[in-house]
Amino acid sequence: MDSIKNKIQQLGKALGRQYVPDRYEDYKSLRKEYETLANRDVRQLQQDVKKQRIQSIQGRSDLNPKWTFANLVEDSDDVIEAVSIAKSFIAAHEDLNWRRSGSHMMIFYGDYGRGKSHTAGAIAHELIEQYEISVLYRQLSSLLDMRFFSYDFNAQDNVGQKFREIHQELLDVDLLILDEVCVNETSLKKNAQSWLGNLLRQRLANHKNCILITNHNLAELEQALGSYCFESIKEYDTYKVKFSGPSRRKEIIPVQVESKPVSGYRPNQVR
Repeated sequence: MDSIKNKIQQLGKALGRQYVPDRYEDYKSLRKEYETLANRDVRQLQQDVKKQRIQSIQGRSDLNPKWTFANLVEDSDDVIEAVSIAKSFIAAHEDLNWRRSGSHMMIFYGDYGRGKSHTAGAIAHELIEQYEISVLYRQLSSLLDMRFFSYDFNAQDNVGQKFREIHQELLDVDLLILDEVCVNETSLKKNAQSWLGNLLRQRLANHKNCILITNHNLAELEQALGSYCFESIKEYDTYKVKFSGPSRRKEIIPVQVESKPVSGYRPNQVR
């Protein structure tokens, strides 16, 4: 009867491999080698699955992929301070007790093009990458429009069901970013104030975080949202960040337009 070594050697030849006695004589070394390979494969599988989860969260978030800290120009004191606060907010998620202890809200306010949405998006991308925090970015005006059309019971596009599904997402997501809050509005309609106030209260009760982005100052924002809704905001652990630096958007109309003298006849001239 062939010994086990001969059988292994014959199997190795059949597979086109040379038999190395020392490699198979030490069972402990062989087991350690296979465990190392298995652990490597498990780690790779875990990384692949995590990458898929992150990509799935990013896909549902509706975030601009360019909104990252790497692309954010820190060219003024307000942005530098905002980035510092943002990174502290991100780092706090390392503490699970902090996450579960309450609800947190950041209010970014200032004029157009100051980097408010970009900074909020950068926070969201980091939270997704580091902690797999679920994020949803929405413009408040588009939600209110959809809510309004959801009352059209004769509609054939199923907008009512779509809005109910979106509303549930707004309640469940870990971080809700509401942009363009009260844009071009001095005051939301009462039913819109009540809806938003209830949404924020329900998220507060479930320890969900929010970022509100607005062009109003804080006094104007309180007036635009109404007392009921603004009282909901006061219940959160609130961080207020003002953006007051220069606009980062490109000018379409030059700041200084050269004036050319007009020659020739001009009507209704008084001599």
